[in-house]
Amino acid sequence: MPARSIVTARQARLGAELRKLRERAGPSIREASEATGIAQTKISMLEAGRVGVSAERVRHLASQYACDDSALVEALVAMATERGRGWWEEYRETVPAGYMNVAELEHYAAELSTFQTVHIPGLLQTEEQMRGIFASSVPLLSEEQREARVRFRLRRQEILGKIPYEAVIHEAALRIRAADSKVARYQLLHILEHSELPQVTVRVVPFDVDGFAGISAPLVYASGPVPQLDTVLVDTNHGGAYLDAEAQLSRYRATVRTIEEVALGVVESRDFIHHLVQHM
Repeated sequence: MPARSIVTARQARLGAELRKLRERAGPSIREASEATGIAQTKISMLEAGRVGVSAERVRHLASQYACDDSALVEALVAMATERGRGWWEEYRETVPAGYMNVAELEHYAAELSTFQTVHIPGLLQTEEQMRGIFASSVPLLSEEQREARVRFRLRRQEILGKIPYEAVIHEAALRIRAADSKVARYQLLHILEHSELPQVTVRVVPFDVDGFAGISAPLVYASGPVPQLDTVLVDTNHGGAYLDAEAQLSRYRATVRTIEEVALGVVESRDFIHHLVQHM
């Protein structure tokens, strides 16, 4: 089987999980090769996500690595046996590769939680809000590039209502205008409307909340089929960083709990947004 020329974040994650199983068990790649009968180069490529892996091989490796967590093994088997191209592949030539990985992450998540400090969450943005954001991109985008990104983000929004989704939005993001006051007002009304969807929760962190220093990076917490396969996506100046180490997940679970503790309740948040609309 030839090596993949493009490795998605999800394929890389499957490889990383196979590597974690081996490292927890103790053997080096050479020792694992001798025990499993799989060439060292093949194991390296599997762990890098460069080649596919069958369900039988996943189970064989898990057995050799003495992994008795059946739920985790079956979740890895499901990842390994996924077939077909996701809808996002239609856009591979028109939007950045990072967009593919975000859509893929959302598609396979069991639950999504996001905290945003500057921008309205992408899944809750109006078309006009998107265009305002993309118009200020650096470097500047062509009209064709901007419209491709808008269409892509609108497709992503089709997941709303299908899985539990919680958006915690800082007051700053609600007040910052991506375009003009008309766009900003409609954006707030749009959030209120979508907060009524099944499985969608919107909460606000106001400026005057106490004890909220030190939490500023926008993030998405995507729950997997088992806790070990949760993923944190953190926005950086250089693109999204995908975190999945046990210590990282533990840290961000605590961060999400802290954010939830200081955020207004659902009803209070709606009232807060209504107040912003009335005074805009």
